[in-house]
Amino acid sequence: MSQSQSAQPQPQPNSSQTDLQSRIQSLVEHISAGMFEREEVIAVALLSALCGQNCFLFGPPGTAKSLISRRIASAFTEPSYFEYLMNRFSTPEEVFGPVSIKALKQDQYLRKTKHYLPKAEFAFLDEIWKSSPAILNTLLTLMNERVFRNGERLEQAPLKALIAASNETPQPDQGLEALYDRFIVRLLVSPILHNHHFDQLLNSAPSADKVDMPDGLAVSSDEWLQWQSEIDQVAISNDCFTIIHLIRSQLEQQREELGVYVSDRRWQRAARLMKASAFFHGRNNTNHSDALLLRHCLWTQEGNRDAVGLIVLEAVQSVGFEAGMQLSTLDQAKDRLDREINDELFYSQDVYKTERIEDREFFFLDAQFELVNYRDVKEVELYIPVEKLRTRDVFSPLDDRGNEISEVTAQFEGQGSCRMEYRDYSYRYEELIFQPEVLFYRGDRKPDVNRRLVSSLAQSVRELKAELSELVARAEASQAEYRQQLRSLFVPVELTDQALVGVEQQMNSLRLRIKDCERLEALCR
Repeated sequence: MSQSQSAQPQPQPNSSQTDLQSRIQSLVEHISAGMFEREEVIAVALLSALCGQNCFLFGPPGTAKSLISRRIASAFTEPSYFEYLMNRFSTPEEVFGPVSIKALKQDQYLRKTKHYLPKAEFAFLDEIWKSSPAILNTLLTLMNERVFRNGERLEQAPLKALIAASNETPQPDQGLEALYDRFIVRLLVSPILHNHHFDQLLNSAPSADKVDMPDGLAVSSDEWLQWQSEIDQVAISNDCFTIIHLIRSQLEQQREELGVYVSDRRWQRAARLMKASAFFHGRNNTNHSDALLLRHCLWTQEGNRDAVGLIVLEAVQSVGFEAGMQLSTLDQAKDRLDREINDELFYSQDVYKTERIEDREFFFLDAQFELVNYRDVKEVELYIPVEKLRTRDVFSPLDDRGNEISEVTAQFEGQGSCRMEYRDYSYRYEELIFQPEVLFYRGDRKPDVNRRLVSSLAQSVRELKAELSELVARAEASQAEYRQQLRSLFVPVELTDQALVGVEQQMNSLRLRIKDCERLEALCR
């Protein structure tokens, strides 16, 4: 196996990449300050904003969803920010701006969009599903294409990320599927779970909407634009492709049960989130920890969120270091050697004592049928066709000239023994059980095997074993470094550790293959 196929760690990030990772880590820490048990939500929501993706915050009222959105916006330098609480009476004027009276006098229908959503870099729309169809339909184009139709002209919208929130997910068949699909990242924001965090909350002052950032920490618009093109240069690794294919397969198999459909657009945008994670960790390729982010992108309803998360986790766990390290070539070589060794050195089936007459093999028996109640025997020389051994046919043996001896009927019983009966209308004879003589049993070593052939097979096994041992050594040497590479700003440590399950399974599989090579070596001695 080539060096590229072995378990290799990612190249070490250079100083600028390390600085970027440290900067994003500091940014997450600053905007998470005082936000108890919201660190992962804020980190992933920030990542989605850093790569231009829209985010949906799902949770009950009073869980700081609007505060999270404001904190995300504060991670950027002087962002234009728009926020609105939707209700069924909301009008397009309240979201997209009032109609310009001056323009109307000139027979033009234009909106004054300054300080409204079409001119915002970041926006938060609370209770998103309660808005009117007129607003939701306009949002589709704005969110997906970043353009706003203002009268007869299209205006480029500076929107970097739109965060929406609700305590419910859109119900099926309500015409909201297309809009919901635009929210690539979907995050559950739950009430505080642990008592000590809850006590800290009670003793704390209300959290500030904005965070004072040290100089140079907040992200500028120029940096954000530059990062978009650099994120596109990150490659999806072979192991992540394998993980994605496994997830797709499972989602398709459980589609009716879970009710989850993932569009091609969603897969593409979710892959971009993975690439962004790799980029901000200084890597040129995605890895297992980036793939774990898919659990925030593929669920649709509260009822399938946990099941989809489990599908993602199991897919990540099942894949080892690298998809190129599938070992199929080595397995084929080992299987081929195994067959050749057993074919050349050992009998694959029982070998019986037989006699050949012309082109057929026969068991020979000098049969002696005893008379019932008399001390007398009927002696008959029988030739029993070997091909009858594996059947339950009733047949008559042959004499030495190939003629059937019709007085005798025989039938093999499936265990190698043959029950025979001599029929005579004047006398009754005891049944006779014939057991063919076995010269060599299946698995017995063949005598007088070519020693040169045995030596050649043994050498091939040693070479294969050495190649597998080298892979294990490389994997063990890389495992600690790979564990460190899986550490993520956007995924909890307990989940990234789960990603190593597949790596350990792969190494155990390699060790089992080495044990099998040792077995083949022993056969060649």
